[in-house]
Amino acid sequence: MLTRLQSLILPNNRLVGSIPKDIGNLKQLESIDLSNNRLSGEISQSMSTLSFLAVLNLSFNNFMGKIPLGTQLQRFTNLSYIGKPQLYGPPLTRNCRHDETTDNTKPMTEDSDNVDRFKVYSCFFMGLGIGFAIGPLGVLSVIYFNRDCNHAYFRFLDIFYVMIIQKWNSVY
Repeated sequence: MLTRLQSLILPNNRLVGSIPKDIGNLKQLESIDLSNNRLSGEISQSMSTLSFLAVLNLSFNNFMGKIPLGTQLQRFTNLSYIGKPQLYGPPLTRNCRHDETTDNTKPMTEDSDNVDRFKVYSCFFMGLGIGFAIGPLGVLSVIYFNRDCNHAYFRFLDIFYVMIIQKWNSVY
């Protein structure tokens, strides 16, 4: 029953099935995060009756159909529903099933989900690589072109080298 439940946070759990029809009975629910699971079916109409709902994230699942009308579910942004090619209705820009069929979108499958994640990860690692390449180049160019930094850097290296040699000699 969980009638006093305030938060339902279950992202990235590979949950399968649909949202229960009686989720609207959880009147004190303030936040729902069911993102990155394998939930499917329609979004329950009873969710639109959750009056305290402040956070909603149903992204990257396999929901289909129209987003239930009500005061709650339309006030969230597209980001709450992103990654669901078979959903339509406000707040999404696709407002009817006709738009959905002419859109040439495919139902989200595990393969397309993996392709989307691969694109995100490849962009992340490409940016990381560029950062590792440009960061040291920026520091080295400042050292090379700024005379004061150049002298300070080489004085530091000289002192560091002398300290290492002294430690080495004291050990052996």
